[in-house]
Amino acid sequence: MYLTRLASAVILIACVSVRARAADASNAAASTNYRLATFSIDVTIPLGHRCMGILPTKSQRVADPLSAHGFVLLGEDLPIVLCAVDWCEIRNGAYDQWRDALAASAGTTRQRVLVCALHQHDAPVIDRGAARLLAEVGLPGELYDEAFHDDAVHRAATALADSLASARRMTHLGFGQARVEQVASNRRVVYPDGRVSFDRGSRSGAEPFHRDQPEGLIDPYLKTLSFWDGDQPLLALHTYATHPMSYYGRGEVSSDFVGLARDRRQRDDFSVRQIYVSGCSGDVTAGKFNAGTPDDRFALVDRIYRGMVAAWQETRRVPLSHITFRHAELQLDFHPDPQLAPAALEAALHDSQRPAEQRILAAMGLSSRQRVAAGQPIDLVGIDFGPAQIVLFPGESFVAYQLMAQQLRPDAFVLAIGYGECWPGYIPTDAAFADGFHDNWLWVAPGSEQRMRQALGRMNGEEGGGNIEH
Repeated sequence: MYLTRLASAVILIACVSVRARAADASNAAASTNYRLATFSIDVTIPLGHRCMGILPTKSQRVADPLSAHGFVLLGEDLPIVLCAVDWCEIRNGAYDQWRDALAASAGTTRQRVLVCALHQHDAPVIDRGAARLLAEVGLPGELYDEAFHDDAVHRAATALADSLASARRMTHLGFGQARVEQVASNRRVVYPDGRVSFDRGSRSGAEPFHRDQPEGLIDPYLKTLSFWDGDQPLLALHTYATHPMSYYGRGEVSSDFVGLARDRRQRDDFSVRQIYVSGCSGDVTAGKFNAGTPDDRFALVDRIYRGMVAAWQETRRVPLSHITFRHAELQLDFHPDPQLAPAALEAALHDSQRPAEQRILAAMGLSSRQRVAAGQPIDLVGIDFGPAQIVLFPGESFVAYQLMAQQLRPDAFVLAIGYGECWPGYIPTDAAFADGFHDNWLWVAPGSEQRMRQALGRMNGEEGGGNIEH
């Protein structure tokens, strides 16, 4: 409830404080020691591949290709990498596999590699541990094509390595934002009898009740962070907090409306690399404004595209004086639901009478439990530029965490990214747990909000923790 009350104030405070910080930064001398390299590969899955981990209809045709876009920040310290992938989720061992491969190519450490999925549903879920468990019970390749995946990782690492030779000087930072209308709406709705539900999904606009409910808690702004060489823009990084689905599950591989808007924006000027990342949107969909029709998809593409253009028009450029890598370890407890206990998950995985989709969920749960039991933390990481900051959140973090990050840094333009390490699935707030939120894609326990808040504080250098590396 505290986060909900703060939402409007956070946005207003951030806007005012960012202007003040930007004015101070504009007087600083620009550094010429920074360089930017960009890379991109095709990661379109083959036909016959499962999507979203558990969709029963596998890929039958490619409506539009899937891509991975990334950049490398080069300076006096170890490189920092960001890579955004048009897949649903990258989890557990596969997440380490991506970071390790990109880190080796960049000459940096795993922690300094930010990998995120955009979370389109007509795209794969990748979990190395789950794939191994499924193979052990006679379901090899049922979650994803491991040979295809390993090749994609190799090609991404090669593309990154090749890009370093053509890295460009980077002297300035730009940031701007614009309000997007008629896209985002919160899943949470209240029925006439007072019952609270989170059932406003991505295609709920055909139902009068879900269409007529208010937007609820969202972050209405599309944010764009850009890198420049003098007055020449090099790259624009866009983010907006919503599930990126108009319709899905029909066997059409697609980057959906956010990927199509990104590609449309790229065609405006091929000299400026366009990258889109999804914000913290576990509880945000286009459901109020989308009935799942092709016309709705076209409309959503146009609204996101216009938001990108408007945020670019509002961009202000300041000298880039420093880049600080920030990191804090985050431990989240596994959900105590008896159906997610190890014995129950093992039984479901080995039950050949169950549908494959249920056995896949069990394998994913066991893979995550093994990771938690091994004590491997989630890396909550950020890139701090002074007047602006990038923060990468795990899984399907609710939008309140994005607003929390803004509230903790009212002096900066905070660009929040969701769908980093995705094993937790949904990460609700205390209020959402109190409202009874539950889903088969929920693997974390109540109490996660406090741990997320503490980790954000440590990452930002609050007393008692946080690793800050210059």
